[in-house]
Amino acid sequence: MLNVTRLRILRELHLRGTLAQVADALSYSPSAISQQLSLLEREVGVPLLEHVGRRVRLTDDAVTLVGHTEVVLAQLEQAEAELAATQPSVSGTLRVASFQSVALEIVPPALTRLNEAYPALQVEITQRVVDAAFSGLLAHDFDLILGEEYPDLPDPPRTGTDRADLVRDSLFLAVPSHGPWAQTPERIADLADAPWALDPEGTASGDWGRAVCRGAGFEPRVMLEGPDPLLHAQMVRTGHALAFVTALIAAEHLRGAQLAALPGDPERILYTSVRAGRTGHPAVVAFRDVLAQVAAERRLDEPRHRLRATTG
Repeated sequence: MLNVTRLRILRELHLRGTLAQVADALSYSPSAISQQLSLLEREVGVPLLEHVGRRVRLTDDAVTLVGHTEVVLAQLEQAEAELAATQPSVSGTLRVASFQSVALEIVPPALTRLNEAYPALQVEITQRVVDAAFSGLLAHDFDLILGEEYPDLPDPPRTGTDRADLVRDSLFLAVPSHGPWAQTPERIADLADAPWALDPEGTASGDWGRAVCRGAGFEPRVMLEGPDPLLHAQMVRTGHALAFVTALIAAEHLRGAQLAALPGDPERILYTSVRAGRTGHPAVVAFRDVLAQVAAERRLDEPRHRLRATTG
């Protein structure tokens, strides 16, 4: 019978790319990783690695074996979840990855409730953008991650994961209350010359914001580019830029600024994702339930001003 530990090492190499990264992730020495892979090759009786310069690459047979390993690991995780469900209390450590706005506004009150209801459960939070969080989830670095999906930018399902939508979070235009850009516009098209605070290109939020501006007929003049929504909010409050903001951030961090509802009332979807075999684990179920409770209770008064569509 094939050794599960060695199979996992092969899978880690497939995910991470180098022996050094696998060794670091699993707390082995690179030589120990090489030795375990050599033993696995002997067990299966076919070559699993080929050298390309100083690097190694998985053979087709190795990739096939990784596919079977994914099934085995998912079954083992499901067995762990079922055994944990028979215990009288929820315990252990849950490793969570979250991006900033959720980590700032939803996770802390959720942790408070979780500590009260399940004192034996420990939660470790790591801040990660969504793509990096998914990579960590598939590599077993995290047990649960928080993600986001923006309008017209569908987030494709990841094989071997289970997604649960958490809440719909409205998207608004934030305008300074003072300075040259303090007047709330009638349309997005009126802001062609305005300075903007936007997330970087290549991110869902950054690509969506630019698409809104381009749909209104102009390329945004970005005076601040960065992934920090609190910095965007500060630029709006101090009169230096406009920004697209979420209700989650606006409720606490844009007091004094003006909010305008966007045409079509766009929303992002916040969700949690876990590996499929871990869906029924009591720690996952408990954390998802508490997050949903906190998210459902958050409310923001509707903006008084509503922008008109670019045409019509």
